[in-house]
Amino acid sequence: MNTALFIVQVLNGLQLGILLFLIAAGLTLVFGVMNFINLAHGVQYMLGAYFAVTFYDLTQNFIAATVLALLAALAFGLLLELVVFRRLYDRDHLDHVIATFGIILFLNHGVKLVWGAAPLSLPIPEAVSGSVRLTDGLLYPLWRLFIIAAGLATAGLLYVLIAHTRTGMLIRAGASHAAMVSALGVNIRRLFTIVFGLGAMLAGFAGIMIAPILSVEPGMGDTVLILAFVVIVIGGIGSVRGAFLGALVIGLVDTLGRSFSVDALRLVIGPSPARTIGPALASMLIYLLMALVLYFRPTGLFPAKGR
Repeated sequence: MNTALFIVQVLNGLQLGILLFLIAAGLTLVFGVMNFINLAHGVQYMLGAYFAVTFYDLTQNFIAATVLALLAALAFGLLLELVVFRRLYDRDHLDHVIATFGIILFLNHGVKLVWGAAPLSLPIPEAVSGSVRLTDGLLYPLWRLFIIAAGLATAGLLYVLIAHTRTGMLIRAGASHAAMVSALGVNIRRLFTIVFGLGAMLAGFAGIMIAPILSVEPGMGDTVLILAFVVIVIGGIGSVRGAFLGALVIGLVDTLGRSFSVDALRLVIGPSPARTIGPALASMLIYLLMALVLYFRPTGLFPAKGR
């Protein structure tokens, strides 16, 4: 095994895990507190990237574009919550799935009408556009390290918010016993709005961070949403800690599996079968892991208290 390649893929796995956490944290809070299945959560990730591209074109400043894109993602998320999702909270999960899937189709088409179907790009800020030397002959893009650092900082701020503020206390209580929180006189609708807005901003921030690396295009949030659901199933519904650890595990397992599955299989079977089986097995690893977790821990590794 090439040590340099292993280091690079570990860092890539951490980066993927951080991005998945930013998406899954909001998704698990919305599901855990509101018992609402939001398939359109990946749209917030996509819109965050599109807003960043738009505001960068207007301001030519990455920081300003990021702030404005976050505010726009928050405003759009709250608009969806007010106009659409609020009318669905008291309905069953099938209605949630059908309605939010319809929103995915509507907004993916809307993005094509507004921005066009051609992929867009966001330039990497000049201050973090270079590479950092990890070892002799091994360079790693500074922007990818910045994503990891920014994601960890966001996770730390989210921990402080959830664990050490009154709003966080209400969110944790809502994730465990929403009906009891409402019975105690808490405005549960306002709490739902706060949670939904927080989730929209986190997903939008993930879209902003990935925009300089991947093409910004319609439907870019659909695939990552599936991975985010795997994260919250493994981590535990309603648990931010579970979303963080589950996202890191999924990021590392997926990245390392795709990179080294063939080499690992060559240790037990011939090179030719390894090349055939390895890629197929690598694409299944995270789902096999999810199945194992569901078998031994149906509520996830770190479920919210009361679940």
